[in-house]
Amino acid sequence: MLVSSSQRLIFSTPEAVANAVADLIIKVVQEKPSATLGLATGGTMEPVYARLVTAFKHGEISFSAVTSFNLDEYAELPPEHPGSYRSTMNALLFDHVDIDKSRTFLPEANGSEPDKSGARYEDMIAAAGGIDLQLLGIGRNGHIGFNEPGSARDSRTRLVNLHTDTLEANARFFADRPVPRSAMTMGIGTIMSARKIALVATGASKTDAIHRATQGGFQADCPASALQDHGQVTWFLDTAAAGLQRAA
Repeated sequence: MLVSSSQRLIFSTPEAVANAVADLIIKVVQEKPSATLGLATGGTMEPVYARLVTAFKHGEISFSAVTSFNLDEYAELPPEHPGSYRSTMNALLFDHVDIDKSRTFLPEANGSEPDKSGARYEDMIAAAGGIDLQLLGIGRNGHIGFNEPGSARDSRTRLVNLHTDTLEANARFFADRPVPRSAMTMGIGTIMSARKIALVATGASKTDAIHRATQGGFQADCPASALQDHGQVTWFLDTAAAGLQRAA
């Protein structure tokens, strides 16, 4: 493992990245069993959740008192569709651990009043005491959650239209239909309110986004760059995402 700073951890393989992120989540929950976790979806997160399921089965962690809030959910898609983030989280994590599903929350994406739905989600997070650890991926265009380029630094949970890059990247999850073109997402401001943040990126396709996200302060065309202003962010990267030669 290479460590380029106290908040930027670079590992030789994607598997090592996933294990390190899972170990952080385990530590947070062991230290605070009633922790509130901000969760994310996407291919990068799948091995993280697999490691957490294994840890639960081995008695390393209990989620029985944990509350979770997911970053986002597709609009135009019923929760039971396998491509929905509710179904995804159930399949990857919730169905396999002792978490109380009544305390696992996702934004309401199909309501008739999205502004009110977004405000309710913000209120729910606040009522839970805020998010202790927010898990993030990053899009090739620098998005976090579904905050696409151009999103405001102080944005909150809201309905957004998805960019072409995002639609293309997520098409593999929708063999039976087009990717939904809109979603409800936590805003950048919501994400920045978390006490700690863990951003996870693997693969060379993320190198440019990581570079832009970590250089030069906030840039509206790279929403993840807002994280430079958060005092408790750890970047979990493999050597490819970090733009380095693969470690021996």
